[in-house]
Amino acid sequence: MEEGQLTALKKAKLLTGGAVKVPADFRPPFPLSRSTAGPGAGSASMVFCFGGTRVKKAISYDAGDFELVRDGERYSIVHEGEVLVSDVEFQPTLHHAPEQAFFNLSTECIYACKFCTSPRLDKRITKSLDADRIVEMVQKANERGGLKGVALTSAVVSSPQETVERMIEVVRRIREAFPSMSIGVEPYVDRLDQIDALKEAGADEIKLNIETYDRDIFVKVCGDLDLDWILRSIAYAVSVFGRGRVTSNIIFGMGESDENLLEGVAELARMGCIATLRPLRLNDMNRQAMEEALGHLTPVQPERLLHLAREHKRILQEHGLDTHTVRTMCPECRCCDIAPFRDI
Repeated sequence: MEEGQLTALKKAKLLTGGAVKVPADFRPPFPLSRSTAGPGAGSASMVFCFGGTRVKKAISYDAGDFELVRDGERYSIVHEGEVLVSDVEFQPTLHHAPEQAFFNLSTECIYACKFCTSPRLDKRITKSLDADRIVEMVQKANERGGLKGVALTSAVVSSPQETVERMIEVVRRIREAFPSMSIGVEPYVDRLDQIDALKEAGADEIKLNIETYDRDIFVKVCGDLDLDWILRSIAYAVSVFGRGRVTSNIIFGMGESDENLLEGVAELARMGCIATLRPLRLNDMNRQAMEEALGHLTPVQPERLLHLAREHKRILQEHGLDTHTVRTMCPECRCCDIAPFRDI
């Protein structure tokens, strides 16, 4: 297996496994990331770099599927008694992500998607994130160096319109302060003109998540939402933001078939939208709700993750798309997924 493919397989093993156990005397060289959205929401984690890629993992001093081992000034990651990754380096997150300031405006949500852990977090976490505070945090991150983009997501607190209006204000303020900064947004919209408004405020990219292309699963885990509406809004967003500047999460490991998932990837690609394939992560905050909705779920295996990433890349190539056109959010971060054209 060539080096790039081997690195991708190692990353797939890390993405589909649990926490990294660290030595008792280990002191992270940077502040830990404490996410309020995405796969790592609610956990303390850090970014491990190797072979030109990176992965964000929860760490534990007690137990884990992987173990961080120190040899002098060098570190390696051990799995099942064997070295999985040697010469591991650590990378700081600016806010949630490396080289990116990614903010969750609120964790409270009127919807009840079963996989989402954000609404189960302490509501005080995002209480002070108004536009002034976010601009201040972006300015400080920029002063530290290495900031390449800003991204905004949010749960829907009272209504999509109110949440989008708040996001528009933050985007406008960031654009005024940083005229050339890449800005990505991840809203839930219930009107097409909200997409126009976000673009006019200064957003460069938008993510509108279908979550799954399996309609039976969608009803069970996102029953308050409408898959056809989301697909329609994605098609419209491509007309506003452009091909390759619209993305959409597809979570897998919920009982869907590979055929269905890749059909969803192809449908999005035909529109000019790039899917982000996200392996499901179960934890104490979402496991019960997910199993009540879908029954017992088989963990995603590394081989499946790698296979889907290869097929994902093939489909994107067929439609003239490349993840390098996305400058913010998940394709740029690369910590939680295998990104076509970047990792494989």
